[in-house]
Amino acid sequence: MTSTTAQRTRWAILGPGAISRDFLAGLHASRSGMLAAVGSTDPGRAERFAADAGAPFSGSYDEVLARPDIDAVYVGTVHTTHADLAIRALEAGKAVLCEKPASPTAAEVDRILAAAEAADRPFVEAYKNRFGPWADALRQVLADGAVGRPVRVEAAFGFDAGTRSGRLFDPALAGGAILDVGCYPVSLAVEAASASRAVAPDAVVVADAAGELVGGVDGESRALIRFGAVEGALATSIVRDLPSSAVIHCTGGAIELPDAWGGRAESPTTIVVRPAEGEPTVVSVRAVQPMAAEADALSRALAEGRREAPEMPWAHTRAVAAALTAWRSRIVPSAP
Repeated sequence: MTSTTAQRTRWAILGPGAISRDFLAGLHASRSGMLAAVGSTDPGRAERFAADAGAPFSGSYDEVLARPDIDAVYVGTVHTTHADLAIRALEAGKAVLCEKPASPTAAEVDRILAAAEAADRPFVEAYKNRFGPWADALRQVLADGAVGRPVRVEAAFGFDAGTRSGRLFDPALAGGAILDVGCYPVSLAVEAASASRAVAPDAVVVADAAGELVGGVDGESRALIRFGAVEGALATSIVRDLPSSAVIHCTGGAIELPDAWGGRAESPTTIVVRPAEGEPTVVSVRAVQPMAAEADALSRALAEGRREAPEMPWAHTRAVAAALTAWRSRIVPSAP
C-alpha cells in the first residue's frame, strides 16, 4: 500500500529540466501530490533542483527508485530515455506519469505497457490537453453525439523554435516536430475516432505525408492519417508558427476548438458545437493547471488500484504511438 491512502502521493521527478519545472508547478497546484525526491544522471543538477523545490532527497535514478517512500514518478527526460526510465520505475513498484510521447517507437511503447501490466502499476502518458474540465467537456460533447459521429479532424501544432540547434534538432535525441508537438493533433484524432469505438493500432494508416528535414530531423510536416473510419488532416512544425485551433467534422455538423492545446500553466476553456442546422452552442469551462490535473489523474488510478487513467487509456497510447511511428518513418529516412 502507499501513502495515497492518506490523500498524498509522494512523487519523484526524474530529469530536472525545464518541463520538469513546469510539472513541479502543477504538482504544487495538485490536490494530492507532494514532491519527495529528484533524480538525475547529474547529482549536482538533482541537488540544486531539489533544494529549489524543497524536496528532501536527491540522487541518481537508481537511488531514487530504490526508496520505499516514493509512490509515483514523473519522467521528464528526453524522448529516447523514456522507455528505459519508465520500465525501471515500474519494476521498482512505482506508478509512472511519462511526458509525451511515451517513446519514439510503437515497439518501445509496447515494452512499457507490458512492464506496467507485469508490475500491476499505473502508467499514464502525459498529454496535458487530455486532463481537466475542458478535456472532460470535449469527451462529453463527443459522447452526446449532438452533431453526429466524427469523420475528419483538422488540427495543427507548430511554433518557431528560433534556434536550429539543441534537443529539438538533434537526430540522436529523436528531435523533430512530429514527436515534439505533432503528437498533440494525433492524440486529438485518436480521441475523436475512439468516441464511438476503440481504434486498434493496426487500424492506423498514413495515407499521405510530406515534410521538410532541418538538420536531419523533421522541421515540419503534414499528413493524412486514417484512424479507422476517421481521417486526420494534421500538420506540425518547429520552424514556424501554426494555428492552435482545431475542427472535428462530424456527420451532423462540427466541433470547433478555438484553442486546442492550451499551455503548460493553463488549460483551454472553450468548445463550439456547430450543428449543420440551427445555432451553435458555446461550451465554456474554467481553466485549470493541466499538469496538476495529470498528476491527480495518476494519483486516482494508484489509489483505486487501476493501471490506466480513463483520460489517456493504453489503447489510445498504442494508437498514438502507431501513428507517430508510421508518420515519422515517411519523413525521416533514418527513423526507427
